Amino acid sequence: MSESKPLSLPSAEVLDRDDPIAHLRQEFEVPDGVIYLDGNSLGALPRSVSLRVHRVIEDEWGRGLIRSWNSTDWYELPSRVGDRIAPLIGARPGEVVVGDSTSISLFRVVAAALRLQEGRGVIVTERSNFPTDLYILEGIKRMRPELEIRQAVDGEDPAHLLDERTALLVLTHVDYRTGRIRDMEALTQAAHQVGALAIWDLSHSTGIVPVRLNDSGADFAVGCGYKYLNGGPGAPSHTWVAPRHADRVEQPLAGWFGHRDPFAFTPEYVPAPGIRRFITGTQQVLSLSALDEAMKVWEHVEIAQVRAKSIAQTSRFIAMVEAQCAGLGVTLVSPRDAEVRGGHVSFAHEHGYAVIQALIERGVIGDFRAPNLLRFGFSPLYLRFEEIDQAAAALADVLRTRSWDAPRFTERRRVT
Repeated sequence: MSESKPLSLPSAEVLDRDDPIAHLRQEFEVPDGVIYLDGNSLGALPRSVSLRVHRVIEDEWGRGLIRSWNSTDWYELPSRVGDRIAPLIGARPGEVVVGDSTSISLFRVVAAALRLQEGRGVIVTERSNFPTDLYILEGIKRMRPELEIRQAVDGEDPAHLLDERTALLVLTHVDYRTGRIRDMEALTQAAHQVGALAIWDLSHSTGIVPVRLNDSGADFAVGCGYKYLNGGPGAPSHTWVAPRHADRVEQPLAGWFGHRDPFAFTPEYVPAPGIRRFITGTQQVLSLSALDEAMKVWEHVEIAQVRAKSIAQTSRFIAMVEAQCAGLGVTLVSPRDAEVRGGHVSFAHEHGYAVIQALIERGVIGDFRAPNLLRFGFSPLYLRFEEIDQAAAALADVLRTRSWDAPRFTERRRVT
Protein backbone atom coordinates (compact mmCIF):
# COMPACT_ATOMS: atom_id res chain seq x y z
CA MET A 1 0.00 0.00 0.00
CA SER A 2 1.47 3.34 -1.03
CA GLU A 3 1.05 6.66 0.71
CA SER A 4 0.26 9.97 -0.94
CA LYS A 5 3.14 12.36 -1.37
CA PRO A 6 2.80 15.77 0.32
CA LEU A 7 1.52 18.33 -2.15
CA SER A 8 1.14 22.09 -1.92
CA LEU A 9 -1.25 23.56 -4.44
CA PRO A 10 -3.68 26.50 -4.39
CA SER A 11 -7.11 25.44 -3.20
CA ALA A 12 -9.58 24.48 -5.91
CA GLU A 13 -12.19 26.70 -4.26
CA VAL A 14 -9.99 29.76 -4.72
CA LEU A 15 -9.10 28.85 -8.30
CA ASP A 16 -12.74 28.33 -9.23
CA ARG A 17 -13.73 31.57 -7.53
CA ASP A 18 -11.07 33.57 -9.39
CA ASP A 19 -11.51 31.86 -12.75
CA PRO A 20 -12.41 34.58 -15.31
CA ILE A 21 -14.29 32.13 -17.56
CA ALA A 22 -16.00 30.06 -14.87
CA HIS A 23 -19.37 31.58 -15.81
CA LEU A 24 -19.26 29.80 -19.18
CA ARG A 25 -20.07 26.48 -17.53
CA GLN A 26 -23.69 27.59 -17.25
CA GLU A 27 -23.82 27.57 -21.05
CA PHE A 28 -23.39 23.77 -21.11
CA GLU A 29 -25.37 20.71 -20.09
CA VAL A 30 -23.14 18.82 -17.64
CA PRO A 31 -25.11 16.02 -15.91
CA ASP A 32 -25.21 16.01 -12.13
CA GLY A 33 -22.81 13.53 -10.61
CA VAL A 34 -20.56 13.47 -13.67
CA ILE A 35 -16.99 14.73 -13.93
CA TYR A 36 -16.49 14.95 -17.67
CA LEU A 37 -12.89 14.47 -18.77
CA ASP A 38 -13.57 13.37 -22.33
CA GLY A 39 -14.22 16.66 -24.09
CA ASN A 40 -11.22 15.88 -26.29
CA SER A 41 -13.33 13.09 -27.83
CA LEU A 42 -16.81 14.60 -27.66
CA GLY A 43 -17.57 18.01 -26.23
CA ALA A 44 -20.47 18.63 -23.88
CA LEU A 45 -23.80 19.90 -25.18
CA PRO A 46 -24.17 23.70 -25.23
CA ARG A 47 -27.60 24.54 -23.85
CA SER A 48 -28.59 26.75 -26.77
CA VAL A 49 -27.90 24.05 -29.36
CA SER A 50 -31.03 22.07 -28.49
CA LEU A 51 -33.20 25.12 -29.08
CA ARG A 52 -31.38 25.98 -32.31
CA VAL A 53 -31.71 22.50 -33.78
CA HIS A 54 -35.36 22.36 -32.72
CA ARG A 55 -35.95 25.66 -34.50
CA VAL A 56 -34.20 24.46 -37.64
CA ILE A 57 -36.30 21.29 -37.67
CA GLU A 58 -39.65 22.77 -36.70
CA ASP A 59 -39.52 26.19 -38.36
CA GLU A 60 -36.88 26.26 -41.07
CA TRP A 61 -37.39 22.73 -42.36
CA GLY A 62 -40.92 22.03 -41.11
CA ARG A 63 -42.54 25.29 -42.18
CA GLY A 64 -40.05 26.91 -44.48
CA LEU A 65 -39.34 23.74 -46.43
CA ILE A 66 -37.23 24.34 -49.54
CA ARG A 67 -37.69 28.09 -49.17
CA SER A 68 -35.30 28.10 -46.21
CA TRP A 69 -32.30 27.70 -48.50
CA ASN A 70 -32.89 31.36 -49.28
CA SER A 71 -34.90 32.74 -46.37
CA THR A 72 -32.50 31.48 -43.68
CA ASP A 73 -29.43 31.31 -45.94
CA TRP A 74 -28.58 27.66 -45.43
CA TYR A 75 -26.40 28.02 -48.50
CA GLU A 76 -23.81 30.12 -46.67
CA LEU A 77 -23.55 27.94 -43.55
CA PRO A 78 -20.22 26.30 -44.54
CA SER A 79 -18.58 29.70 -44.92
CA ARG A 80 -20.36 31.33 -41.99
CA VAL A 81 -19.27 28.62 -39.55
CA GLY A 82 -15.82 28.70 -41.11
CA ASP A 83 -15.54 32.39 -40.30
CA ARG A 84 -16.37 31.62 -36.66
CA ILE A 85 -13.60 29.01 -36.51
CA ALA A 86 -10.99 31.06 -38.38
CA PRO A 87 -9.76 33.20 -35.43
CA LEU A 88 -9.07 30.07 -33.37
CA ILE A 89 -6.66 28.68 -35.94
CA GLY A 90 -4.89 31.82 -37.09
CA ALA A 91 -6.89 32.20 -40.30
CA ARG A 92 -8.75 35.16 -41.74
CA PRO A 93 -12.42 35.49 -42.76
CA GLY A 94 -13.12 33.73 -46.02
CA GLU A 95 -10.30 31.19 -45.60
CA VAL A 96 -12.13 28.33 -43.85
CA VAL A 97 -14.99 26.16 -45.01
CA VAL A 98 -16.92 23.57 -42.95
CA GLY A 99 -18.49 20.28 -44.00
CA ASP A 100 -18.08 16.50 -44.19
CA SER A 101 -15.94 14.37 -41.88
CA THR A 102 -12.30 15.04 -41.03
CA SER A 103 -11.27 11.94 -42.96
CA ILE A 104 -12.96 13.15 -46.14
CA SER A 105 -11.52 16.63 -45.69
CA LEU A 106 -8.04 15.18 -45.21
CA PHE A 107 -8.40 13.11 -48.38
CA ARG A 108 -9.39 16.22 -50.31
CA VAL A 109 -6.46 18.34 -49.17
CA VAL A 110 -3.85 15.57 -49.56
CA ALA A 111 -5.02 14.71 -53.06
CA ALA A 112 -5.27 18.40 -53.99
CA ALA A 113 -1.81 19.15 -52.61
CA LEU A 114 -0.30 16.24 -54.55
CA ARG A 115 -1.60 17.79 -57.75
CA LEU A 116 0.47 20.87 -56.97
CA GLN A 117 3.58 18.73 -56.55
CA GLU A 118 4.00 17.01 -59.89
CA GLY A 119 7.27 15.12 -60.14
CA ARG A 120 7.48 14.45 -56.40
CA GLY A 121 6.37 11.10 -55.02
CA VAL A 122 7.05 10.98 -51.27
CA ILE A 123 4.70 11.69 -48.37
CA VAL A 124 6.26 12.01 -44.91
CA THR A 125 4.16 11.35 -41.80
CA GLU A 126 4.46 9.59 -38.42
CA ARG A 127 3.76 6.01 -37.49
CA SER A 128 2.03 7.32 -34.37
CA ASN A 129 -0.27 9.62 -36.34
CA PHE A 130 -4.00 9.17 -35.78
CA PRO A 131 -4.93 5.95 -37.60
CA THR A 132 -7.50 7.51 -39.93
CA ASP A 133 -4.80 9.86 -41.23
CA LEU A 134 -2.59 6.87 -42.02
CA TYR A 135 -5.51 4.99 -43.58
CA ILE A 136 -6.32 7.93 -45.87
CA LEU A 137 -2.69 8.13 -47.00
CA GLU A 138 -2.60 4.39 -47.66
CA GLY A 139 -5.84 4.67 -49.63
CA ILE A 140 -4.36 7.38 -51.80
CA LYS A 141 -1.26 5.25 -52.33
CA ARG A 142 -3.44 2.38 -53.54
CA MET A 143 -4.78 4.72 -56.22
CA ARG A 144 -1.27 5.96 -56.96
CA PRO A 145 1.07 3.02 -56.38
CA GLU A 146 4.13 5.06 -57.35
CA LEU A 147 3.85 7.08 -54.13
CA GLU A 148 6.17 6.35 -51.22
CA ILE A 149 4.99 6.93 -47.66
CA ARG A 150 7.70 7.45 -45.08
CA GLN A 151 6.69 7.15 -41.43
CA ALA A 152 8.78 8.54 -38.61
CA VAL A 153 8.80 6.20 -35.63
CA ASP A 154 8.42 7.25 -31.99
CA GLY A 155 11.09 9.74 -31.01
CA GLU A 156 12.25 10.31 -34.58
CA ASP A 157 12.11 13.82 -36.02
CA PRO A 158 9.98 13.60 -39.20
CA ALA A 159 12.02 16.45 -40.67
CA HIS A 160 14.90 13.96 -41.02
CA LEU A 161 12.85 12.05 -43.60
CA LEU A 162 12.38 15.06 -45.87
CA ASP A 163 14.33 15.36 -49.12
CA GLU A 164 14.04 16.79 -52.61
CA ARG A 165 11.61 14.02 -53.59
CA THR A 166 9.15 14.87 -50.81
CA ALA A 167 5.79 16.20 -51.95
CA LEU A 168 4.00 16.51 -48.62
CA LEU A 169 4.60 16.53 -44.89
CA VAL A 170 1.36 15.36 -43.21
CA LEU A 171 1.29 15.65 -39.42
CA THR A 172 -1.08 16.08 -36.50
CA HIS A 173 -0.44 19.23 -34.50
CA VAL A 174 -1.39 17.72 -31.10
CA ASP A 175 -0.75 14.00 -30.70
CA TYR A 176 -3.98 12.14 -29.97
CA ARG A 177 -2.31 9.79 -27.49
CA THR A 178 0.20 11.91 -25.58
CA GLY A 179 -1.03 15.44 -26.16
CA ARG A 180 2.40 16.50 -27.40
CA ILE A 181 2.33 19.72 -29.46
CA ARG A 182 4.38 19.74 -32.64
CA ASP A 183 6.35 22.85 -33.62
CA MET A 184 4.21 23.81 -36.59
CA GLU A 185 6.36 26.70 -37.75
CA ALA A 186 9.68 24.84 -37.59
CA LEU A 187 8.37 21.71 -39.29
CA THR A 188 6.58 23.72 -41.97
CA GLN A 189 9.80 25.60 -42.67
CA ALA A 190 11.70 22.32 -42.87
CA ALA A 191 9.20 21.07 -45.45
CA HIS A 192 9.44 24.25 -47.49
CA GLN A 193 13.24 24.12 -47.49
CA VAL A 194 13.08 20.96 -49.61
CA GLY A 195 10.13 22.17 -51.70
CA ALA A 196 7.45 20.14 -49.88
CA LEU A 197 4.05 21.34 -48.68
CA ALA A 198 2.87 21.03 -45.05
CA ILE A 199 -0.57 19.67 -44.15
CA TRP A 200 -1.74 19.82 -40.53
CA ASP A 201 -4.48 17.91 -38.72
CA LEU A 202 -5.87 20.20 -36.00
CA SER A 203 -8.38 17.77 -34.51
CA HIS A 204 -6.88 18.01 -31.00
CA SER A 205 -5.86 21.66 -31.41
CA THR A 206 -8.80 23.76 -32.53
CA GLY A 207 -10.48 25.35 -29.54
CA ILE A 208 -7.90 24.32 -26.94
CA VAL A 209 -4.49 25.63 -28.07
CA PRO A 210 -3.75 28.73 -30.14
CA VAL A 211 -2.90 27.88 -33.74
CA ARG A 212 -1.18 30.28 -36.16
CA LEU A 213 -1.72 28.83 -39.61
CA ASN A 214 -0.97 31.93 -41.64
CA ASP A 215 1.92 33.06 -39.48
CA SER A 216 3.50 29.60 -39.55
CA GLY A 217 3.46 29.41 -43.33
CA ALA A 218 1.36 26.22 -43.36
CA ASP A 219 -0.18 25.14 -46.64
CA PHE A 220 -3.31 23.16 -45.71
CA ALA A 221 -5.13 22.19 -42.52
CA VAL A 222 -8.17 20.23 -41.42
CA GLY A 223 -9.80 19.73 -38.04
CA CYS A 224 -12.97 18.39 -36.44
CA GLY A 225 -15.94 20.10 -34.86
CA TYR A 226 -17.05 17.63 -32.17
CA LYS A 227 -14.21 17.86 -29.65
CA TYR A 228 -13.35 21.24 -28.15
CA LEU A 229 -15.79 23.07 -30.45
CA ASN A 230 -18.70 21.12 -28.92
CA GLY A 231 -20.58 20.73 -32.18
CA GLY A 232 -22.06 17.32 -31.35
CA PRO A 233 -21.30 13.71 -32.36
CA GLY A 234 -20.05 13.61 -35.93
CA ALA A 235 -20.02 17.40 -36.23
CA PRO A 236 -18.56 18.48 -39.58
CA SER A 237 -14.89 19.25 -40.05
CA HIS A 238 -13.17 22.43 -41.12
CA THR A 239 -10.75 22.94 -43.98
CA TRP A 240 -8.23 25.72 -44.46
CA VAL A 241 -6.11 26.37 -47.53
CA ALA A 242 -3.38 29.00 -47.59
CA PRO A 243 -4.58 31.92 -49.73
CA ARG A 244 -1.59 31.52 -52.05
CA HIS A 245 -2.95 28.10 -53.07
CA ALA A 246 -6.70 28.65 -52.85
CA ASP A 247 -7.38 29.78 -56.40
CA ARG A 248 -4.98 27.42 -58.17
CA VAL A 249 -5.58 24.13 -56.38
CA GLU A 250 -7.93 21.47 -57.72
CA GLN A 251 -9.59 19.16 -55.24
CA PRO A 252 -10.54 15.64 -56.35
CA LEU A 253 -14.10 15.43 -54.99
CA ALA A 254 -15.54 18.09 -57.24
CA GLY A 255 -19.24 18.42 -56.46
CA TRP A 256 -21.98 20.78 -57.36
CA PHE A 257 -21.83 22.95 -54.23
CA GLY A 258 -18.17 23.61 -54.93
CA HIS A 259 -19.05 24.87 -58.41
CA ARG A 260 -18.73 28.54 -59.29
CA ASP A 261 -22.43 28.64 -60.20
CA PRO A 262 -24.12 25.44 -58.96
CA PHE A 263 -27.61 26.45 -60.03
CA ALA A 264 -26.59 27.01 -63.61
CA PHE A 265 -26.53 23.20 -63.81
CA THR A 266 -23.83 23.12 -66.45
CA PRO A 267 -22.29 19.70 -67.20
CA GLU A 268 -18.74 21.08 -66.97
CA TYR A 269 -17.22 21.69 -63.54
CA VAL A 270 -15.88 25.17 -62.91
CA PRO A 271 -14.53 25.56 -59.36
CA ALA A 272 -15.77 28.31 -57.11
CA PRO A 273 -13.18 30.92 -56.23
CA GLY A 274 -11.09 30.39 -53.12
CA ILE A 275 -11.87 28.00 -50.30
CA ARG A 276 -15.46 27.37 -51.37
CA ARG A 277 -14.22 24.94 -54.01
CA PHE A 278 -13.47 22.55 -51.12
CA ILE A 279 -17.18 21.99 -50.62
CA THR A 280 -18.37 18.87 -52.40
CA GLY A 281 -22.07 18.03 -52.15
CA THR A 282 -25.08 19.50 -50.40
CA GLN A 283 -24.09 20.57 -46.89
CA GLN A 284 -25.40 18.94 -43.72
CA VAL A 285 -27.73 21.69 -42.53
CA LEU A 286 -28.73 20.15 -39.18
CA SER A 287 -25.19 19.42 -38.01
CA LEU A 288 -23.84 22.68 -39.42
CA SER A 289 -26.54 24.59 -37.56
CA ALA A 290 -25.63 22.82 -34.32
CA LEU A 291 -21.95 23.68 -34.77
CA ASP A 292 -22.82 27.25 -35.75
CA GLU A 293 -24.73 27.64 -32.50
CA ALA A 294 -22.03 25.98 -30.41
CA MET A 295 -19.44 28.39 -31.80
CA LYS A 296 -21.28 31.39 -30.36
CA VAL A 297 -19.63 30.82 -26.98
CA TRP A 298 -16.41 32.09 -28.57
CA GLU A 299 -17.97 35.54 -28.78
CA HIS A 300 -17.37 35.73 -25.01
CA VAL A 301 -13.93 34.17 -24.56
CA GLU A 302 -10.47 34.39 -26.08
CA ILE A 303 -8.42 31.34 -27.00
CA ALA A 304 -5.60 32.71 -24.81
CA GLN A 305 -7.89 32.49 -21.77
CA VAL A 306 -8.80 28.91 -22.61
CA ARG A 307 -5.16 27.99 -23.06
CA ALA A 308 -4.13 29.54 -19.74
CA LYS A 309 -6.84 27.63 -17.86
CA SER A 310 -6.02 24.43 -19.75
CA ILE A 311 -2.38 24.61 -18.68
CA ALA A 312 -3.38 25.23 -15.08
CA GLN A 313 -5.83 22.32 -15.07
CA THR A 314 -3.64 19.74 -16.80
CA SER A 315 -0.66 20.69 -14.63
CA ARG A 316 -2.74 20.36 -11.49
CA PHE A 317 -4.07 16.97 -12.51
CA ILE A 318 -0.60 15.63 -13.26
CA ALA A 319 0.72 16.84 -9.90
CA MET A 320 -2.21 15.37 -7.98
CA VAL A 321 -2.20 12.01 -9.75
CA GLU A 322 1.54 11.57 -9.31
CA ALA A 323 1.29 12.49 -5.65
CA GLN A 324 -1.71 10.31 -4.84
CA CYS A 325 -0.96 7.37 -7.13
CA ALA A 326 2.74 6.91 -6.46
CA GLY A 327 3.59 3.22 -6.55
CA LEU A 328 0.21 2.27 -8.01
CA GLY A 329 1.39 1.51 -11.53
CA VAL A 330 0.62 4.72 -13.42
CA THR A 331 3.25 6.44 -15.56
CA LEU A 332 2.89 9.85 -17.17
CA VAL A 333 3.01 9.61 -20.98
CA SER A 334 2.14 13.21 -21.81
CA PRO A 335 4.85 15.89 -21.84
CA ARG A 336 5.61 17.32 -18.43
CA ASP A 337 6.39 20.69 -19.99
CA ALA A 338 3.05 22.48 -20.31
CA GLU A 339 4.28 24.55 -23.25
CA VAL A 340 4.40 21.46 -25.45
CA ARG A 341 1.35 19.74 -23.93
CA GLY A 342 -2.13 20.13 -25.41
CA GLY A 343 -5.48 19.84 -23.69
CA HIS A 344 -5.38 16.22 -22.57
CA VAL A 345 -3.21 14.14 -20.26
CA SER A 346 -2.41 10.44 -20.66
CA PHE A 347 -1.08 7.96 -18.14
CA ALA A 348 -0.05 4.39 -18.90
CA HIS A 349 -1.28 1.51 -16.75
CA GLU A 350 -1.09 -2.21 -17.38
CA HIS A 351 -4.85 -2.56 -16.87
CA GLY A 352 -5.79 0.78 -18.42
CA TYR A 353 -9.09 -0.31 -19.95
CA ALA A 354 -10.46 -1.77 -16.73
CA VAL A 355 -9.31 1.24 -14.73
CA ILE A 356 -11.15 3.64 -17.05
CA GLN A 357 -14.32 1.52 -16.87
CA ALA A 358 -14.17 1.57 -13.07
CA LEU A 359 -13.80 5.35 -13.12
CA ILE A 360 -16.70 5.76 -15.52
CA GLU A 361 -18.92 3.74 -13.18
CA ARG A 362 -18.06 6.31 -10.51
CA GLY A 363 -19.05 9.18 -12.81
CA VAL A 364 -15.51 10.20 -13.80
CA ILE A 365 -15.55 9.93 -17.58
CA GLY A 366 -12.24 9.65 -19.39
CA ASP A 367 -11.33 7.26 -22.19
CA PHE A 368 -8.90 4.48 -23.05
CA ARG A 369 -6.49 4.34 -25.96
CA ALA A 370 -4.80 1.07 -26.85
CA PRO A 371 -2.66 -0.51 -25.74
CA ASN A 372 -2.60 0.85 -22.17
CA LEU A 373 -3.41 4.57 -21.98
CA LEU A 374 -5.75 6.29 -19.56
CA ARG A 375 -6.62 9.52 -21.39
CA PHE A 376 -8.20 12.53 -19.69
CA GLY A 377 -9.37 15.59 -21.61
CA PHE A 378 -9.79 19.00 -20.00
CA SER A 379 -12.32 21.39 -21.51
CA PRO A 380 -11.86 24.73 -19.73
CA LEU A 381 -15.16 26.13 -20.95
CA TYR A 382 -17.06 23.94 -18.50
CA LEU A 383 -14.59 22.07 -16.25
CA ARG A 384 -14.02 23.20 -12.66
CA PHE A 385 -10.80 22.88 -10.68
CA GLU A 386 -12.78 21.18 -7.91
CA GLU A 387 -13.64 18.40 -10.34
CA ILE A 388 -9.97 17.87 -11.14
CA ASP A 389 -9.24 17.25 -7.49
CA GLN A 390 -12.16 14.84 -7.23
CA ALA A 391 -11.10 12.97 -10.38
CA ALA A 392 -7.52 12.51 -9.14
CA ALA A 393 -8.81 11.22 -5.79
CA ALA A 394 -11.17 8.81 -7.55
CA LEU A 395 -8.36 7.45 -9.70
CA ALA A 396 -6.17 6.94 -6.65
CA ASP A 397 -8.97 5.09 -4.86
CA VAL A 398 -9.68 2.84 -7.86
CA LEU A 399 -6.02 1.91 -8.04
CA ARG A 400 -5.45 1.57 -4.30
CA THR A 401 -8.48 -0.65 -3.73
CA ARG A 402 -8.06 -2.48 -7.06
CA SER A 403 -11.76 -1.97 -7.67
CA TRP A 404 -10.96 -2.14 -11.39
CA ASP A 405 -10.25 -5.85 -10.98
CA ALA A 406 -13.81 -7.03 -11.61
CA PRO A 407 -15.10 -8.98 -14.62
CA ARG A 408 -17.54 -6.24 -15.67
CA PHE A 409 -14.66 -3.82 -16.18
CA THR A 410 -12.60 -6.08 -18.43
CA GLU A 411 -15.21 -6.86 -21.06
CA ARG A 412 -14.30 -4.71 -24.05
CA ARG A 413 -16.98 -2.59 -25.68
CA ARG A 414 -16.92 -1.52 -29.31
CA VAL A 415 -16.14 2.10 -28.46
CA THR A 416 -13.35 2.70 -25.94
